[in-house]
Amino acid sequence: MEQNEFDVVVVGSGAGALLAAIRAADQGLKPLVVEKTALLGGTSAISGGGIWIPDNHDMPKAGLRDSIEAAFHYVRTCARGLSSDDRILAYVETARQMARYLAEIGVPYRCVPSYADYYPTLDGAMPGGRTMDPMDFNAAKLGVQDLELLRPTSPGQLVLGRMHINAFEARTMLARERKAKFVLLWMMARYYLDYPWRNKTKRDRRLTGGQALLGGLFTALRKRGITLWLESPLQSLTEKDGRVTGVVVQRGGQDVAVTARRAVVLAAGGFERNQQMREQYLPKPTDQGWTATPPEANTGDAIRAGAALGGALRLMEHTWGAPTIFVPKEEKNRAMFVERSMPGCMVVNGRGERFLNESGPYPEFQQAMFANNDKTGCAIPAWIVFDATFRANYPIGPIMPAMAVPDSRLRKSWLGTVYWKGETLEELAQQIGVDPQGLAASAKRMTEFAKTGKDLDFGRGDNVFDRYYGDVNVKPNPNLAPIEKGPFYAMKLNPGDIGTKGGLLTDRDARVLREDGEAIEGLYCVGNNSASVMGPSYPGAGSTLGPAMTFAFRAIAHITGKPIALERTDLLEQTA
Repeated sequence: MEQNEFDVVVVGSGAGALLAAIRAADQGLKPLVVEKTALLGGTSAISGGGIWIPDNHDMPKAGLRDSIEAAFHYVRTCARGLSSDDRILAYVETARQMARYLAEIGVPYRCVPSYADYYPTLDGAMPGGRTMDPMDFNAAKLGVQDLELLRPTSPGQLVLGRMHINAFEARTMLARERKAKFVLLWMMARYYLDYPWRNKTKRDRRLTGGQALLGGLFTALRKRGITLWLESPLQSLTEKDGRVTGVVVQRGGQDVAVTARRAVVLAAGGFERNQQMREQYLPKPTDQGWTATPPEANTGDAIRAGAALGGALRLMEHTWGAPTIFVPKEEKNRAMFVERSMPGCMVVNGRGERFLNESGPYPEFQQAMFANNDKTGCAIPAWIVFDATFRANYPIGPIMPAMAVPDSRLRKSWLGTVYWKGETLEELAQQIGVDPQGLAASAKRMTEFAKTGKDLDFGRGDNVFDRYYGDVNVKPNPNLAPIEKGPFYAMKLNPGDIGTKGGLLTDRDARVLREDGEAIEGLYCVGNNSASVMGPSYPGAGSTLGPAMTFAFRAIAHITGKPIALERTDLLEQTA
């Protein structure tokens, strides 16, 4: 075996992994990043790039006030006792420090003032500001050659399949604000007039979301001369006298042993692409094809390697749930995050009955599908149904609004695979196998709700989170509109995910713990291969990437002998 020695070996190349490597280099250590696939970035690269950072440095600019105490109690309530209090405190205290560090290394963020926490009725929730969106990143700083190594974003994150869009622009366009047309025209003009760049690559020079985050981190990685091995999957961890001493990876068809003088940091994603592990741990039915993450990644390699050395596992039955749809010729399902909030659609089971608030948080949406399927046996798949008015005005999945792309211009192969269409609700119900009377009754009831602005069944549009992606032009409720004008359409929804959230149990410094609570020396774990600090919940947009990078930041501090102390220990005493 070829021998190699580094101070820190980081397994994976998503946001948490790269932050760990960059921070290690800045602290005088020699890191190595090993990535299983041929592309860098993992699921982080195809994400929205948001991070959930309580009391962050940008909130005062938006006139918002937050506190560590409020954030701690909010996350603690969300976690439902399935995450330790000191770990929760470590996150809410250190996240803002990590966010400032991102700006220092060339990856600045700004808060989204009106994007509410996902559970706005809980004590400690904020109506906006904790979620932060990455500033646009100029790919020229990275260079075309390295850009080709960065995993491209999902088609659903692009306008017209080419142009990047950030969270602020997406909200403006989906909510049909007055400036929406001007935003679109500016994006198109900027892209098509950028001849010098488009002659080099088809990928947009302006990176947003997860692409901006990973583009910035990759640039910082290169500036520091950090060693990166692609196509080098983890085979096992090595140990001596109870301490992790390195890894064995496959490189060039050969097993290569790498010594980690200080530590190994596992940051390799969850297990959602491993059907065997899904069958073992997740609610049924389950299918790796429903997930919206890269198909060749996230097979639980790091979780199994850590467990083989005695690492405890927690939250293995939970995912970062999201409804997903199948689009032919795309490598993975598309998650449906926001379109279901627009007025004039509803989600039904096989009885044609609504069973949830369509505009609610996507994890709750997925959980509601499982719960109703357990009750009725016909909520997996579910169906999102909308009428001609919705079709004319709003995008949904890969389908642009009919005012821009009428049915006659849609791919013929999509009819009956991506969407179904009927001149009447009864005709549509027959095509999708849904009870026609139930469907008609649900549409009639939704139309009545739209007139009054009150969803008496599920409270859709009653809170600030629901309304964020509603149509500002629709009154009295931006999330409700009649479903009465034919033709009618439907799309099939699966109980998908954007990753699993169960994995190795860690402490507040990201050290992997055994069942007895003792740490495995030299082994750290961050991101989706660790059990989430958020427990079974999703407190706000950015609850995956925020903790991944924050605990990477804390892990390097501990590895260098400078652990970050907790400040508000009085909050722990209050909950003891």
